[in-house]
Amino acid sequence: MRQRELSGGAGIQVSQLCLGAMAFGTEVDEETSFAILDRFVEAGGTTIDTANCYSFWVPNGVGGESETVLGRWLSRRGGRDGLVLASKVGSGPGAHGGAEGLAPEVIRTQLAGSLQRLGVDHLDLYYSHREDRDTPDEQTLATFHEAVTEGKVRTLGASNHAAWRLAETRALAEAKGWTPYTAVQQRYSYLLPRPATALPEGGHVHASDELLDLVRSRELTMFAYSTLLWGSYTRSDKPLPEHYQHPGTERRLQALREVADELGVTVNQVVLSWLIGGEPAIVPIVGVSSVAQLDEALAAVDLDLPTELRKRLDEAC
Repeated sequence: MRQRELSGGAGIQVSQLCLGAMAFGTEVDEETSFAILDRFVEAGGTTIDTANCYSFWVPNGVGGESETVLGRWLSRRGGRDGLVLASKVGSGPGAHGGAEGLAPEVIRTQLAGSLQRLGVDHLDLYYSHREDRDTPDEQTLATFHEAVTEGKVRTLGASNHAAWRLAETRALAEAKGWTPYTAVQQRYSYLLPRPATALPEGGHVHASDELLDLVRSRELTMFAYSTLLWGSYTRSDKPLPEHYQHPGTERRLQALREVADELGVTVNQVVLSWLIGGEPAIVPIVGVSSVAQLDEALAAVDLDLPTELRKRLDEAC
């Protein structure tokens, strides 16, 4: 699998497809999780995404299950050599309701817990999982920088942040001489939700045109989650959520189907290829529940959309 350099200057190479481990240990059992991880690495994948809170919201979930399963897999594998591990802090349940936030003591405690569950001494990429406007940015950024200087984290990222907040916190970190956020993780796919619609999933923030412009102009690395919309592109039992129901959706779906038919590939593969080869180029995060689903996604890495077909996709709206 092709690799690209992660922004931030740490010399980290990430695979063009990132494996999302959110469901591991809860909705996907350990045996299946291990098989998916083995196949991903066999195919040349290196980059795995998780979070401290995955997945506390599912029945019997408490958070930390994904990292725990990954830690057991890493132990069985014999280490993390050749892999890029990303985790997050800030979206777990707080002590008094709401999200845990990004206060210094939360970051330090949760980072220690993530490292312990994973069985590693550092993360390659550590995200603020969502904004925390109740904690001064100086405190949050100083603590993240501390984690970098202590060698517990190599690079930093921001997930589910508004574009102006990302720009503001990056400017503050640079002014203070601290490590800035150089990776971005946001919800994004080929289909777009209806304008001005609030996403029903708590904490999800869709990539805006302003954010994409910031990523492009500052040469940041963007990872996208919910790229295949939970199977809604291809599965009749997974209808598109209501907030995707608008005239532009049908036009884009028609373009997707036409391009997929012309190339003899699946709609999912076209979506992933469109993201990988776009401007800015995006690293799709794919969450799967079987090796077969992973194999379909892996085939998209080698699918280069011809210029005319990409233009057709871009102009459908």
